[in-house]
Amino acid sequence: MCVIETSPVIETRRLMLRAPRPQDVSRIARMANDIDIARMTKRMPHPFTTGHAEDFVLAVASQDPSRANTFVIEHEDHGPVGVLGMFEDADPVPEAGYWIGRDYWGRGYATEALQGALVWASRNWKRRALLAGHFADNPASGRVLEKAGFLYTGETRKAYSQARRDVTDTRMMVWMA
Repeated sequence: MCVIETSPVIETRRLMLRAPRPQDVSRIARMANDIDIARMTKRMPHPFTTGHAEDFVLAVASQDPSRANTFVIEHEDHGPVGVLGMFEDADPVPEAGYWIGRDYWGRGYATEALQGALVWASRNWKRRALLAGHFADNPASGRVLEKAGFLYTGETRKAYSQARRDVTDTRMMVWMA
């Protein structure tokens, strides 16, 4: 029998990945309401309001953990610094996505969080592969994914960004356990 964790916690050297809580709403809204973050995601609107953050926390609480797991990335000293999610979508393997608050860029938190999440996905979520994509005008995200072990597939897709209100080229990558 496979037991599915309903609210997993992943710990890395500096970070804890955990389910978002109601007390995270104002912090998530403040960090996510940054056009330079939102425009590099598919699903995040801009402006990003407290209402969006409340809806996000509720949506994560109702996720089917066999199909999706979303985490707040919490730093031991700074508190929440971003969000990471893994979810089943139209592709045969789940997709991973993340964002980090502007004040925490360039510190390796995204790579560290992804690496911890990939170990968990392989051991606990029993996934052998994950997809990720980054917009072609965001090579920094590609470098984060490469450091975490993702490889380019050679495929470029068109993806709609809510914040951009437009379609943009997305370079696809894959990770295999």
